Amino acid sequence: MDTGLKGKKAIVCAASKGLGRACAMALAMEGVDVVITARTEAVLQATAAEIRAATGVTVTAVVGDITTEAGRAAALAACPDPDILVNNAGGPPPGDFRDWERDDWIRALDANMLTPIFLIRSVVDGMIARKFGRIVNITSGSVKAPIAEIGLSNGARTGLTGFVAGLARQVSRHNVTINNLLPGPFHTDRLRSNIGPAAKAANRDPDEMLIERAKSSVSGRLGEPAEFGAACAFLCSTQAGFIVGQNLLLDGGAFNSMLG
Repeated sequence: MDTGLKGKKAIVCAASKGLGRACAMALAMEGVDVVITARTEAVLQATAAEIRAATGVTVTAVVGDITTEAGRAAALAACPDPDILVNNAGGPPPGDFRDWERDDWIRALDANMLTPIFLIRSVVDGMIARKFGRIVNITSGSVKAPIAEIGLSNGARTGLTGFVAGLARQVSRHNVTINNLLPGPFHTDRLRSNIGPAAKAANRDPDEMLIERAKSSVSGRLGEPAEFGAACAFLCSTQAGFIVGQNLLLDGGAFNSMLG
């Protein structure tokens, strides 16, 4: 399938590894020039080199924290008129809500709700003017099936979901779509970090717990980041223009519902 993306430009946030990296690679494989951001320069530059070598597209690495005003400004300076925006930021740490102070909530909202909104605000009018735009927000399967231990993420990402539901229907007539990708258990550092506290509390090996979680899932395995990247590339394609304001859940069937 020709996705119609060759020659387009994209900003992919938090793309040095994990799901963000997979999205950047998948878009680059479709001929998209990508700007990728992350905080750790060495890892980011290595990822940029790998994507260039694999695809031959232009890859620009922007070092910085996308959850800050300076980080967003740097990404937008590198690509002021993107055709595609993939919003992504690491989620806040797990824990007990009784231990979270106001500053913890503000950090979660800044990273997982307000940062995507600010970036959307910066690029959406240009997309409307050019009559093409694809915005994909990487959120979490916990938006549909909340996980108590990651309540900070539940709250912030659900707020973004509500905002996007309204905005997506205001801009879709201009061939600008906004959708959310909701990952379940994928084989990433993020999953390992979430399992870590539980493993420590149970005096268990985190790797053993990961294997058990994979075997107990409906699909009998964890998701692979490349699968997630492919879904992102499809949502960004010209063929996906009639998919508007949706929450696409990639969890191997864990969420049990006839209505998805």
